[in-house]
Amino acid sequence: MANADITPVGMGELPLINDLYNEVFRPGRDLSFFERRLKGRRNPLLLVAHVERQPVGFAIGYENKPGTFYCWLIGVRSAYRRAGIASQLMEAISAWAADNDYHTVRFECFNRQRPMLRLAIRQGYDIVGIRWDSDNSTNLIIMEHNLAEDETG
Repeated sequence: MANADITPVGMGELPLINDLYNEVFRPGRDLSFFERRLKGRRNPLLLVAHVERQPVGFAIGYENKPGTFYCWLIGVRSAYRRAGIASQLMEAISAWAADNDYHTVRFECFNRQRPMLRLAIRQGYDIVGIRWDSDNSTNLIIMEHNLAEDETG
């Protein structure tokens, strides 16, 4: 398992996150895609994971509603997958959310993204529903993690 340095970054690092996104996901997106999505969002959180000073992954989230933090995107460069980077990013999101008085972390995932689904279940997320994604003509699985369960163990 790689030990990543997970760092919160500001909006000025969106170009780096955009580059990482385009390396991980298809179709690629331009910077305005991220700027539009984050505009006006409450408590945006941008994290970058580094291994040996190289950026290898990222996470983006924001407040979904009071008490619930929404993890919008997590991505890890292919050469660093299965090294625990996504786990560390998810743990950092949960820690940040708990420190900022959120009680739930929510995210959505395509059924075809099985490694991410397995990771979420291992980290204590529950499947709470599905949502039709008309852009991709498929369902998204909605998952939530109750942060209070972490405290009570």
